[in-house]
Amino acid sequence: MISPKAILNSLLDSLRDLLPIILVIGFFQIAVLQQPIPNFGEIALGVVFVVIGLTLFVQGLNMGLFPIGETMAYSFASKGSLIWLLSFAFALGFGTTVAEPALIAVAKEAAKIAADGGMIEANEPSMASYAQGLRLTVAVSVGFAIVIGVLRIIKGWPIQNLIVVGYTGVVIMTFFAPREIIGIAYDSGGVTTSTITVPLVTALGVGLASSIKGRNPMVDGFGLIAFASLTPMIFVMAYGMVV
Repeated sequence: MISPKAILNSLLDSLRDLLPIILVIGFFQIAVLQQPIPNFGEIALGVVFVVIGLTLFVQGLNMGLFPIGETMAYSFASKGSLIWLLSFAFALGFGTTVAEPALIAVAKEAAKIAADGGMIEANEPSMASYAQGLRLTVAVSVGFAIVIGVLRIIKGWPIQNLIVVGYTGVVIMTFFAPREIIGIAYDSGGVTTSTITVPLVTALGVGLASSIKGRNPMVDGFGLIAFASLTPMIFVMAYGMVV
């Protein structure tokens, strides 16, 4: 059970983290634009909600997502079944990415822009199909990325070699992909690493590295997110070339 003191400390930590953003916005609004903050009461209430929401989110990560991710990774590693471990890694990457709110929003916006630009038909079914295809493409790419990351932890492959090869592929594909999809592809690498994916994937990597003899959680446990940011760019550019 969380004590009231711990909750208060978490609220203060969240407020401290948000304070730079509040100060920057307030400075430019008052000192540079020299205008009063519109709807100050609503904005202040919104900031309070953000502080509370951020506090609850962080507590949820510490109490739920991180422990269960590490526990499941340790359990799969203890069973010694590589197939089940890789299947779990792919399903985790795919499932968390499909549920990412940021990806859903970007996919809808991309479909709208594609329709306005004449890439697809400007009707609801076509835009919905395009957005869904984009989401599934990114989700599959992240699932594939987590599988590669898990294999890297198990085999002890140097992460820098894989990253260099991956980004070389990104640069090469940039020359061949339709220019309309390049920006979306590059952005998709960022939106996948958001509120749902990062905690679970990080917990998976740390838990797996902790359960394998000879692996260092600090050296080997992190880096899965790098692959999750890299592969969507390749897959989305390929999706644009096909569609």
